[in-house]
Amino acid sequence: MRVLACIITFLSTTVMLYTQDRVTGRDFATRSEVIAQYGMAATSQPLATQVALDILKKGGNAIDAAIAANAVLGVVEPTGCGIGGDLFAIIWSADRGKLYGLNASGRSPRSLRLDYFRSNGHEFIPARGPLPVSVPGCVDGWYEMHEMFGRLQMRDILQPAITYARDGFPVTEVIAYYLNLGTQTLKDYPNIKETFMPGGKAPEKGEIFRNPNLANTLEKIVKGGRNEFYRGSIAKAIAAFMKSQGGFLTFDDMARHSSEWVEPVSTNYRGYDVWELPPNGQGIAALQILNILEGFDIASMGYSSAEYIHHFTEAKKLAFEDRARYYADPRFSNVPVNQLISKKYAAERRKLIDPSRAARVYSAGRIESGNTIYLTVADRFGNMVSLIQSNYRGMGSGMCPPGLGFVLQNRGEMFSLAEGHANVFAPGKRPFHTIIPAFITRNGRPWVSFGVMGGDMQPQGHAQIVINLIDFKMNLQEAGDAPRIYHTGSSEPTGEQMAAGGVLYLEDGFRWEVIQKLLSMGHSVQWNLGGYGGYQAIMRDEKNKVYFGASESRKDGQAAGY
Repeated sequence: MRVLACIITFLSTTVMLYTQDRVTGRDFATRSEVIAQYGMAATSQPLATQVALDILKKGGNAIDAAIAANAVLGVVEPTGCGIGGDLFAIIWSADRGKLYGLNASGRSPRSLRLDYFRSNGHEFIPARGPLPVSVPGCVDGWYEMHEMFGRLQMRDILQPAITYARDGFPVTEVIAYYLNLGTQTLKDYPNIKETFMPGGKAPEKGEIFRNPNLANTLEKIVKGGRNEFYRGSIAKAIAAFMKSQGGFLTFDDMARHSSEWVEPVSTNYRGYDVWELPPNGQGIAALQILNILEGFDIASMGYSSAEYIHHFTEAKKLAFEDRARYYADPRFSNVPVNQLISKKYAAERRKLIDPSRAARVYSAGRIESGNTIYLTVADRFGNMVSLIQSNYRGMGSGMCPPGLGFVLQNRGEMFSLAEGHANVFAPGKRPFHTIIPAFITRNGRPWVSFGVMGGDMQPQGHAQIVINLIDFKMNLQEAGDAPRIYHTGSSEPTGEQMAAGGVLYLEDGFRWEVIQKLLSMGHSVQWNLGGYGGYQAIMRDEKNKVYFGASESRKDGQAAGY
C-alpha cells in the first residue's frame, strides 16, 4: 500500500526511509530493518540486546539469551521491569515444532480478604504502597524457561546483569527521563532514595548508575536458584519488609508460588495465525479486534484514513467491553475464551458498528452457557522467544525491600472490588494482567515474534502491527514506525465504567483533514505526547533462512543480529 521514496540520511548503520500510503498520500519516516543469518535480538535497551547476542555467540539458545536480556533490563531499565514483577512468554521450539506459552504471573496474598478493602473505605485498590503487591513471578519464570529449553548454566546467563549492576552502566535518555519521573513519585517510600537516587537525585542521561544491592541479590539467585528467591533469604526479607509496612504478602505466599505452562490461543487473520496467551492477560482482545476487522476491506481504506481509524476504534471498543466483563484468572472464573475469539461471535459484534458514526456506549457481548519491557530473541537453531515483563506503573508499588535493590510490583491494583465481578479480588488469585507477548505463524511455521508494551495500548498495538504487516504490506520496521492509534475510556476490569465514547488519541503524523472527518463522525480526538507503546519484533524468512529485526523508534531500543 505504499511506495518507498528516497533515502534521506544515515544514523550509524541505520537507513532512514520515507514510506507513503498510496490511498491517503501520508508520508512517515522509518528506518530500515536489520537482517542477520544466525541470530537476532530486539530489546528496549542496546546493552540488553548486545548481551543477548553475546549469549547466542557463546552457544546459548534464544531462551538463554532472552533470560539474560531480561535480567540486564531489570538492571538498566528499572523503570519498566525487574525481579519484583511478573513475566509472560511465547516460545517457538524448533526441535518440537510447536509454540509453548508461559504464565509466570504471581497471585494475591492469601491472608488478605475482600472485606478488608471495604472496611477501610477503598473503592479501588490503591496504586502504590503495600496493598497492591502480589507475588513476583519473574524469577520462577526464568527457571521454568531454562529447565524446559535452556542450554547454558544460569550463572553464565545472569553474569552480565550482575556485572552491570556491580560496575555500573551509562543511563540512556528515555530511561533517565522515566527514572526521574518515577523517583519523584516514589521517593518518600522506604529505600527508594538509597537505591535509585545516588547523591539525592535520579541519575541523568550519560551518568554511570550502579546497584550493588541488586548485584548481590542476583548472585544469591545464581547460588541458590529459584528456592533462594521464593524460600530462602530473599523471600524472608520480602516477607519481613511487607509486614513492617502493614502489607499482607508473606513467606508462605512466596513459597507456594509456581508458574504455569499454558496453551497459546489463536485466530486466523487473512491466512496468518496470530497467537496470544489466554487470560488472566488481555491478549485475546487483540484477537477479538482482528476478528471484527477481518470483515472489512481494510487494505483499500489506507492505514491513515478516517475510515480505517474509525473502524479500528469501534472494534477496539467492542473488544474492550468484553475485556472488562470476562477476562480474569480462569481458576476463579469461567472465561469463555473459545466463544470470545470465534468468528461467529465476531460477526455478531461487527454488526453493531455504524460505518459513519462513533458509538457513545457499547455493552459487553452475551456469551452462551488487565510500564513494561518487551524483548524477542531468535537463534541459529530456529528457536524464537516472545517475552514481556513488568513491574506495572513503571517502578511498581514503591515497596523496595532493604538491601535487595529492586521494587515489588503493584499488579494487584488491577483487581476489581465489585462483588460478583469476574476479576474481583480473592486470596491466592492472579489479577487481570495487561502485559502480553504475541506471535504469528504462517502455514504452521514461525513468522513473526513481536510485542507492543504499554498498558491497555498493548492489544491495540498488537492488532495494528498485524494489520500493518498483512493489510498494508509494510515491512517489519515500518509496521512499528507508522503513526499509532490509541483509544482510551473503555470500561475497565477494575470495575470502572466506560466514559461516553472515550477519547481517541492520534500520534503525530495524521493529516488535519482526517482528524476533522473523525471529529465529524463523533470521535473525541486528542493528541498525547506518549502512551503509544514500545515495539520490538523479529521476522523469520524461511526461504532465505535469515531473520529480520525491528526496534521501537520511540524508545532507546535496538535490534541487532549476527
